[in-house]
Amino acid sequence: MTKRLFIAFFTLCMVAMSAMADDKQAEATFEVKSHDFGTIKEANGPVTCTFEFTNTGDKPLLIIDATASCGCTRPEFPTKPIKPGKKGKIKVTYSPIGRPGAFKKTVKIKTNGKERTTTLRIEGTVIPKK
Repeated sequence: MTKRLFIAFFTLCMVAMSAMADDKQAEATFEVKSHDFGTIKEANGPVTCTFEFTNTGDKPLLIIDATASCGCTRPEFPTKPIKPGKKGKIKVTYSPIGRPGAFKKTVKIKTNGKERTTTLRIEGTVIPKK
């Protein structure tokens, strides 16, 4: 984990230094920023959705971090820079176990892009086990 953080920090520093040299920037453009799971059954276990984005900027895009609003939600994100014009995916998994009823959760995405922080949202209703 420490090595991964060091590599991400080093890459971010290099991208930031190159960004200072000119006006070019990375930019994450998401197709959608929210997902409604609708009604899901607690007994069926975790559910997953994928948020796709494109680097519409002209510098490599680095996803620095993805943080969920609670432990029941787990984001996964690319650790390698996304080249201009290329696509990437953020996978979000929600665990409904022990959480009956409606839910609304967020995932904050931090990047080196023009918009430094983007908020993704998931929601739905969990039908409890019988």
